[in-house]
Amino acid sequence: MMMRRRGAPLLRAAAGTAVIAGTAGAVRHRQEQKWDQQATQQQQADQAAMYEAQQAQAAAAQQAAAQQAAAQQGGPRPLDEQLREVAQLHQSGVLTDEEFAAAKAQLLGKG
Repeated sequence: MMMRRRGAPLLRAAAGTAVIAGTAGAVRHRQEQKWDQQATQQQQADQAAMYEAQQAQAAAAQQAAAQQAAAQQGGPRPLDEQLREVAQLHQSGVLTDEEFAAAKAQLLGKG
């Protein structure tokens, strides 16, 4: 029986250490998951911003090409035709609300 008494505190200490180590491991795992999730969200936000920038550049290039084509055709196009084109770009999602408002203001001579 003497061995049991000597072994019991050692067993309790070992069990306590195992519980602490297990808890620390679980906390670390959860923190790593959180960091991975944050990194993924940041990557998605970066990709969305890059996509929007590319779309804006494409819209600007398309508008510039349309203006250049109109200039090469021998004169300015009627204002209503230009406004319709800008409205179509907005409706199709190529131009954002802000870009549409700026283009419209420029065509109407307010910008």
